[in-house]
Amino acid sequence: MSSKNQFLFVLCFVFLFLLAGSFAPSQARQFESSVDDLFSDTPEFLPVDEAFIFDFAQTENSLKLTWQIADGYYLYKKQYKYVEKDIRVTEPEFLSAHEQIEDEYFGISDVYFNQLEVSHLIQYAKQDGVLKVRYQGCAEAGLCYPPTTKLVYLNAVAAADDTNKPAETTDAVAAVEQPASVSEQFELQNMLAGEKPLVITLLIFVLLGAALAFTPCVFPMYPIISSIVVGQGKQAKTSRVLVLSFFYVQGMAITYSLIGLAVASAGVQFQAALQADWILITFTLIFTLLALVMFGAWELQLPSSWQVKLNNMSAQQKGGSFVGVFIMGAISGLVASPCTTAPLTGILLFIAQSGDLVLGFTALYALSIGMGIPLIIFAVTGGKLLPKAGNWMNIVKVTFGFMMLSVALLFLERMVENVWTNLAWAMVGLAMFSYFYVMNQNSNATFWKGVRTLVIFLGLFVSAMWGWQHLQTGLSGVNGAQTGVSSAKAHPEFTIVKDLADFDKKLAAANAQGKSVMIDLYADWCVACKEFEKYTFTDAGVQDALSNTVWMQIDLTDNTPQSIEFQEAFAILGLPTIMFFDEQGTELDSARVTGFMKAAKFEAHVRKALN
Repeated sequence: MSSKNQFLFVLCFVFLFLLAGSFAPSQARQFESSVDDLFSDTPEFLPVDEAFIFDFAQTENSLKLTWQIADGYYLYKKQYKYVEKDIRVTEPEFLSAHEQIEDEYFGISDVYFNQLEVSHLIQYAKQDGVLKVRYQGCAEAGLCYPPTTKLVYLNAVAAADDTNKPAETTDAVAAVEQPASVSEQFELQNMLAGEKPLVITLLIFVLLGAALAFTPCVFPMYPIISSIVVGQGKQAKTSRVLVLSFFYVQGMAITYSLIGLAVASAGVQFQAALQADWILITFTLIFTLLALVMFGAWELQLPSSWQVKLNNMSAQQKGGSFVGVFIMGAISGLVASPCTTAPLTGILLFIAQSGDLVLGFTALYALSIGMGIPLIIFAVTGGKLLPKAGNWMNIVKVTFGFMMLSVALLFLERMVENVWTNLAWAMVGLAMFSYFYVMNQNSNATFWKGVRTLVIFLGLFVSAMWGWQHLQTGLSGVNGAQTGVSSAKAHPEFTIVKDLADFDKKLAAANAQGKSVMIDLYADWCVACKEFEKYTFTDAGVQDALSNTVWMQIDLTDNTPQSIEFQEAFAILGLPTIMFFDEQGTELDSARVTGFMKAAKFEAHVRKALN
């Protein structure tokens, strides 16, 4: 069977699945649920205030701070910090017994499990003086929370002992400062800001850089450094090639670090910037074009005039100019600079927020050196360690093309309805596995060919079913719009909240009517927020469970002072977050939802929380 006929066979196979009328929409939804459950093995982490329940008590001039620590979580002793405002306290006394662990974030550390008690003697305090307490903890499952700050308001204590003052114990709810979503870049940021030895931190970033050397951003450096080595002639000594390669990497590393410092010093809000529509559209187009390049639509190369200049510079290396090699490395640093990967973003965030440009530059330099190590090995060995060229290179190239398309879809789905992006995911999956099928048929008959065939057909099946389910969803939505009947009842209209003060006002108004409140924290860039609106809030059971509840929503798309104030007031870990308040205006802390929740589970959660 020819390759063309094989490909047509695959398309017919897919077409039959898409026309399978017996695969009803309800079965499709069940299939989707099974697929979701199959891959949703990520551990669920508690919000920081549930993992570490904080409380305090003041008795005359004695202050005791307590943390009830959930199972599987711990607090660091050395991360306990405090700042005094209109008060003066003694050094802390740790009343709980600590344990020592080998921690991946801070090395050998003293930590507390189950409970932590800290005592201060108050030497002086104005009424409502503040002790700002800062602490940090982690989960044994692998999540490290950002440092958390709480404000402890104290009763007045005179500088001299006042025996006539009655003992008084006060408890208060502490306000949380600087909440943050714990993503890979923020974990790296916290690692830099922590107390891990500098050598260990830099070694980690060297290893991260070495991993980045095998990404498409660094691929263009290989032919450049290869041309430099070849320019030395066949008689070049290995030691000389090693030194030249070292100078090349130094130029790349210093340039890369300076670019990072320039961006960070400008105060760029990287996370917020990546949420702007024009940024998302730009990245979508860029990665789509890169995918077409990988598919062979055209060759991506520098302008001919630039190539001539680079060739001339490369030719000058025959005389042994180390300065020229350094400059070539600097140019290569410009090639790699657009790659805002998670490690780079984490360092840049740390530099911008801490102002420690020296440590930030050092970390960026270490990352760049790590990127250069594989390049040096490639130059010294003359590419001997690479496998022989063959058809596998084209397969790898096309695979990278599908990866580029996937990245483009990740950006696109923040702006487009999920039904269409899900159809696009299905099309990419069908195209990719169809390509793999044709390539696999051209290989020799072996056991591994059979394994690959099985995996390919499984991929085709999952992609086809995924596309069919979302095609049905899209068609039902169109038909509903045409007939004026929606397949699902629209959710009640949200009461829009502008800021914290506006929320307090509207919460009081709802409580005056004897109603509870649900507030949805939303952002345009939050995919799961849109899933809540489309799949969960439209469910009849969910709406019935919230029939006596006022639906509110606040838009946190932009990092405005108002949105930051709101997040700090309620210790928001990330989005989506949904909070519930009872008829007295008290938040039901244990009912807070973080992360997407399907309709049935959300309904049960709401009924249990509000009834």
